[in-house]
Amino acid sequence: MIIRRTDLPLDRDAHARFLPWLIAFMVFLAVLALAGVLVVNRAVERWDTGISGTLTVQVMPSQKTGDGAAARQRVLDDIMDVLNSTPGVITSAAMSEARILELLRPWLGDLASDADLPIPQLIDVTIDPDAGVDVSALGRRLAIAAPGATVDDHRIWLDRLVRLLRTVEMVALAIVGVIGLVTIGTVIFTTRTGLAIHGEAIQVLHLIGAHDAYVARQFAGRALLLGLKGGLIGFIFAAPTLMAIGYFGERMQLEAMPVDGLGLVQMALLAALPLIVAAIAMITARVTVLRTLARMP
Repeated sequence: MIIRRTDLPLDRDAHARFLPWLIAFMVFLAVLALAGVLVVNRAVERWDTGISGTLTVQVMPSQKTGDGAAARQRVLDDIMDVLNSTPGVITSAAMSEARILELLRPWLGDLASDADLPIPQLIDVTIDPDAGVDVSALGRRLAIAAPGATVDDHRIWLDRLVRLLRTVEMVALAIVGVIGLVTIGTVIFTTRTGLAIHGEAIQVLHLIGAHDAYVARQFAGRALLLGLKGGLIGFIFAAPTLMAIGYFGERMQLEAMPVDGLGLVQMALLAALPLIVAAIAMITARVTVLRTLARMP
């Protein structure tokens, strides 16, 4: 038991009955917002790991078809010669047409298998991130060797995407912060109301030798119980909501979002959120009581 003895009838306070439900709503919103932050952060890490140190050379269909298979192979050989002679290039491999169609399918659906669809030749290039490869110079060399060939530096659009996702993260974290402030404000209001209601009983306790810390401990224990109750209710509603979002995400086949879901550490953090909120409610109630009683004559 958190409170073995209670001299104040705090469990009968009608004004505190809405506190668990408000905390439940706040925890529900906080779990969703924090889960979004964790998912976005995980996506950024995967993109950064999977794309960092890679380039893609693209040869437009008009250049790929040429005068036949022999002409296409000559263009491809010229590109490979340039890539293999570039310092910092580790590997280079031409993608098969089946692989290119597989990459296009999440975006184009069945249209990706259309035989009339002009498909460029793609060459996957792995570079040493520490080698300082001049991508612009490499693009000019490839354009000379195979007119129409272009180099796609994934780092350019990845940096823009990362900035956008970081902005989304900051907004979600700000929402979590606002939720925390609202919860603290609600606990303060509820605690002060309880002090006003039980003011005479608190004065009697002071007369018989009770210290402010003793009174504060009772309010803090009550806030902890209400916080735990509300936090668990909010988490119970948030968990199936997150599962439903993940389910519909898989059904929609969002391959463009390379996210495997949340890891054990992220799930543990979400599960600990009700405990964190309950602890915040307890500390807030204790501090509120001590400060209020210290100003009383």
